[in-house]
Parts: sequence; C-alpha cells; structure tokens
Amino acid sequence: MLEPKVWQLTAGSAVVGLALAAVAVATAGPWESGQRRSERAWAAAHSRTGGAHHETPAPRTPAPAPSAPGVLSALTAPAAEPAELSEDLRERLGPLLDDQDLGRLRSASVVDAATGKPLYGRAADTPMTPASTVKIATTVAALSALGPDHRIATTVRASPDATRLTLVGGGDSTLDRTGLSALADDTARALRDRGVAKAELRYDISLYSGPKLHPIGPNDNIAPVTALMTRQARLDGSTRGPALRGGDPAGAAAREFAELLRERGIRTTAAPTEGRAPKDSKPLARTHSQPLSALVERTLTESDNDTAEALARQTAIALGMPASFDGGDRAVRVQLGKLGLPLTGARFADGSGLDRKDRASAALLTALLARAADPDHPELRSVLTGLPIARFTGTLRSRYADAAPAAGLVRAKTGTLTGVNTLAGTVVDDRGRLLAFAFMAGSTTAPGEAQTALDRLSAALIG
Repeated sequence: MLEPKVWQLTAGSAVVGLALAAVAVATAGPWESGQRRSERAWAAAHSRTGGAHHETPAPRTPAPAPSAPGVLSALTAPAAEPAELSEDLRERLGPLLDDQDLGRLRSASVVDAATGKPLYGRAADTPMTPASTVKIATTVAALSALGPDHRIATTVRASPDATRLTLVGGGDSTLDRTGLSALADDTARALRDRGVAKAELRYDISLYSGPKLHPIGPNDNIAPVTALMTRQARLDGSTRGPALRGGDPAGAAAREFAELLRERGIRTTAAPTEGRAPKDSKPLARTHSQPLSALVERTLTESDNDTAEALARQTAIALGMPASFDGGDRAVRVQLGKLGLPLTGARFADGSGLDRKDRASAALLTALLARAADPDHPELRSVLTGLPIARFTGTLRSRYADAAPAAGLVRAKTGTLTGVNTLAGTVVDDRGRLLAFAFMAGSTTAPGEAQTALDRLSAALIG
C-alpha cells in the first residue's frame, strides 16, 4: 500500500496563503494516518493486476497524479522579483546554514520551481554524499525511461506439454503473497484446462546480473537484490523500515509458489530449483506490479531501498544495459543526461543511497525537482506527489516538531547515513511561489540535531 498524501494542504497554501493553510491543517479531517478515505479508494484502484496470458497493459496517456493540482498550483502564482527574493533568502537562510549542528561540510540550493532559476546557493555545485535523497534521481530516471504506467511483470512459463514450469522474476520487489496467490490461481486454472496435475518447477532470476548483495553487505535496510522476491524478503511481517531479511529471496518465493500450487491441486515433482526458462516455453500466467508512478511514490514516501534498487535496474533494462549496480549507475546517468540535468561529479553507485560512493550536488537535486514540476514533463509528477509531507507522511511523520508552521507545507525526501544528513523537496512560500530546495550536510556528529537544523532551513523558506 502507498503511504498517504495530504493534497489539499499544499493547494490551500497556494490559494489563500500561509495563514489560511494553517487553519486548513486543523480543520481538513477526517484524518486516517494522514490519508483520506477517498485517497485510499484511489490507491485501491491502482492495485496490482494478475491473470492467465495477460499481456502488458496498453500504453495510455498518463492522468495527473491525484495530488498534482495541490503540488503545482503555485506555479501560476505571480512572480516576485528574483533579486528581491534572493536577498530575502540570503538573510533568512545564511544564519541557519551556519548552524554548527550541520557539521563541517554544507551545501544548499533553492530554485524557483516554475522557471528553474537559482534563487539561493552555497557550494551548490559541490558533489556530496546524498544518502537517500539520491532516490529522487533514481525515480526521475525510471519515470523518464519507462513512463508512469509501466508495470513490472512476474511470469510463469510452461513447456509445450505444461509439465515443466518456470517462475520468472521480472524485478518486482513489491510482490507479496496476494500477488503470488493470484498468479498461482491463474497457473492452476490453466494447468487444469490442459489436464495437468503434476509439474516440475524451477525459477529464473537471470534478468539481473552482478552481485546480489549491496556493497554494505547483509543489512536490515535492504534484501539481497534479485529479480524475484516476495515481501522484500522480510521475516517479521513488516511492510516498511528496517527488518531482518532472508538470505535467499528468490528460492523462498519459489517455494512459497510451489506451496500455493499444491493448495490448488497442482503437485510439484520436487523442490523448485534455479534455472533459466527453456527456449521453447510459453507464457502461461502473469501478474503485474502497481504502476510505476505508484512504485515511485512508495519509494520516496517510505524511503523504500528495495524498490529503489529495482527501479534503477528497470531503467537499465529499458536502456539495454545490464541490470546490475554498475548498469544502474550508467543507465541513470544516461537517462538524466537526456533531460539536460547538471551531472558534473555525480555518481549513482546504487539506486537507494545506502552506498557512500554516491555523489550528487544540491544543484542537481533542485534541478531534478524543478524538472518534475515542469508542465512539459507530466510523466515525472509522481516524484513530487511522493515526497513525504512534514508531520504527516512517510519519513517526515515525526519531524518538524520544532518547526510546527511547516507542517503540511513542506514536502521533502530525507537522507541519513552516519555523519550525513540531507533534505530535498518543495515548499510554497508566503508569496505563493513553489520553491525547490536541497540542503546537504556532511561530517555531522549528532543526527537528531542535524535533522532539526535542516527542518528549520526548509521551514524558513515559507517566509
């Protein structure tokens, strides 16, 4: 499920200004963990699909993301004089950026999201470790390469006599028991139609190449990166955040699928083994992930490392590159280059930001956000709608306690590694202008204090 979105709050700030927006936060209910019932219905309408012999859904013109009007309404606001606004930002942000809690290395960029024009910067072009804010680059690249309606398929292929089955992983890190059960339903139905009650089962994860383990090694923040897994290999029933992970996600998914087939009257001849689908095999059943736009929102709202790595590999596949850490790095760079973004010094060693070798500048992060707001790129809109909302959703639920006026008005992706704290997102200022910002801090010693300092910086943009 996707994390909730508080669309009306940002819209309110653009239309009636900051004062009325604060009232809207208090009166807009009913709240259900930050999500309205109507929004939950929208999310349900975008659930995964499954069915025998399903083909990839036909492309269609992407509808605006449901919170896009609220996010983008400020783009039509009257423009303030850039020089006047820049001077105001220098006075507001300068002292806050000097806060010692931000460590020795600091970088900042603020741009007008409507024009992409820089309004404030300090070492804005200096590449730094972005931590999880690199997910903004990962998701922009994936949406640009594949489109918001793309769905990731998990397929069952069968030999001509249907006695040999292969569960083929397509890279859907969000596949769960519900999706796997639907796939088992369709597979069992197709086999019964052919008079088959027993089959050999193998699983194919050849879509991905290179190391399965992230460079940080076994870690509760990410599962081994494979083309087939269920529930992100979580062993504790959780759906987000750190969790103990299984060491063989693909094998576990295949064994679960075999169990589901047995429950439906289809016996497997032995435990499933890894192997490529035979060349003479044909698709028997298929299930699809949610649309890419929904996967992007999930990735950003909850800082989902597993889905971020999957999106980097989907980008590589779309560009004909190896679906590996190295292939993802090259593919993201190539795709962002097509958008004319400032990539000097940038590196995308992974899609999630867990790798300290990642590099991005504050200027690149704000350019990515401005491009996502560009009316000429509606395919990127879910990057904005997926950003966590201060005090309401995702990784910003418990932030901004010391910057309460920013609640509901700041939308931003967080980034946290030991000694690294970053924040990049959007805010509507008191003039009704949509600003994109990125604040990056390195060599921090107290993460809580550094996060509070970043919150104050973004809140100061409101005015």
